[in-house]
Amino acid sequence: MEDTERDVKNKIVVGAIGGDDARLATDREHDMPFLEAIRLYPTAVGWSIFFSLGVVMTAFDPQLLGNLYATPAFQRDFGYKFNDSFIISAAWQTGLGMGNPIGQVVGAFFAAYPMEWYGRKKTFGVCVILTAAFIFIQFFARSLPVLLVGELLGGLVLGTYVVVAPAYASEVCPIPLRGVLTSWVNLSFVMGQLIANGVIAGTSKLDNHWAYSAPFAAQWVWPVIILIGWPFAPESPWWLVRKERFADAEHSLRRLASATVDVKPTLAMIIETDRLEREMKTGTTYLDCFKPTNLHRTEISVGVYTIQVLSGIYLVGYAVYFFELAGLPVEKAFSMGVGFLALGFVGTCCSWVLLIHYGRRRIYNTGLAVLITLLLIIGILDCLPSYESNHGIAWAQASLMLIWNFVYDLSIGPVCFVLLCECSATRVRSKTIALATAVQAVVAIAMTVAIPYMFNPDEGNVRGKIGFFFGGLSMVSLVWAYFRVPETKGRTYEELDIMFSKGLKTREFAQYSVE
Repeated sequence: MEDTERDVKNKIVVGAIGGDDARLATDREHDMPFLEAIRLYPTAVGWSIFFSLGVVMTAFDPQLLGNLYATPAFQRDFGYKFNDSFIISAAWQTGLGMGNPIGQVVGAFFAAYPMEWYGRKKTFGVCVILTAAFIFIQFFARSLPVLLVGELLGGLVLGTYVVVAPAYASEVCPIPLRGVLTSWVNLSFVMGQLIANGVIAGTSKLDNHWAYSAPFAAQWVWPVIILIGWPFAPESPWWLVRKERFADAEHSLRRLASATVDVKPTLAMIIETDRLEREMKTGTTYLDCFKPTNLHRTEISVGVYTIQVLSGIYLVGYAVYFFELAGLPVEKAFSMGVGFLALGFVGTCCSWVLLIHYGRRRIYNTGLAVLITLLLIIGILDCLPSYESNHGIAWAQASLMLIWNFVYDLSIGPVCFVLLCECSATRVRSKTIALATAVQAVVAIAMTVAIPYMFNPDEGNVRGKIGFFFGGLSMVSLVWAYFRVPETKGRTYEELDIMFSKGLKTREFAQYSVE
């Protein structure tokens, strides 16, 4: 039987790779400065950011919904009267809020399959088309049940972007850029939330259905932008190697790097890492994520992602509502909400400096400790006897929330996505990220049920005392992170495979030398 054209090309490509090419690529990436990496891999940076636009959509939708609860026109059209004003009941807030995370659970699980069958690029394109279709339901919704259907169906697709974006970013860039580009996912979350706050701050003053219809319509901007650039995007070279499409992988690597870069050593390193993981039997299924080879890696990925919820990130969606309940005027509450996320944007950008110069473990644990302190102070302020009459306390709590969001996006927010990609084996990366996303979404569902009942004035009305709740959960999270999250900075995926396979203790990762 004659070889196919692809087989012939693969043989030519593999035959041109030298025995020392993989080691050459490893040494080159270890020695490459950050700015040099940007100069040599500009298109990898650009396409990584492009794939993260899906995450912007993922963040926009729930943030928009949380802010609509404080929008007078939405309250009047969808809520009921309570103490001379209109509110959305806690039950419906819970139901609507669960639409997105429930969809993410299912969407994240199923996204891993087409990502492995058809690749990152095709999966991304189909999901964007589906998102554009489901926005119609939200735009034309005039009742809570119809809106709930739109949130559920939209969430099914939105959950895929959080799996696609970090997996793609981690597979198209060299080591010096890996921390920044995978943490860009967190910046995309912040940008989506910030844009949603800005849009709703402008439309909330309208006295008709456009106060909420216009923000829903704004979501169509992202599919249009993405579908224009999507046909030109290169596929992940790691996925192509796993499919034994070596010639296509080499072509993809050439598109991701500048013309001066010799991509053959990088291709050799990818092939060698894939060969090593096959020998280690890391597997490619969800069940393989729980085998002894991958169990610790899966635990870290699930743990750091779930801690995002346990530390209080879902308060971001209720920030404007929190400021309003704390006693700030509606207009001031929306302004604080925009400032809240603007600081998060700045924090994520500042995190890149930390990621370049400091280890993931140090940034993560230090940031979590600071968040605990801020949450406990917010809770203590709410217990002061003069709270009701002293508006300065409400402003102090609001200011601490701003600082909290800055610290979150400076530390555990972006570092989470870096660890997700660096700790997962390449052959089960999409499955590991999907599993972590699904578990995080399940915990988010619990928070989505709890927060409205804790916050609403006709229910728990806990106000700032919620700081005690999330502060306590964060303390438990810090203990786990201290003993289980290792240092992964500056390691190739092959080196991490070896280190995890040896069962090193958490503190041994930083100093371990791979021969």
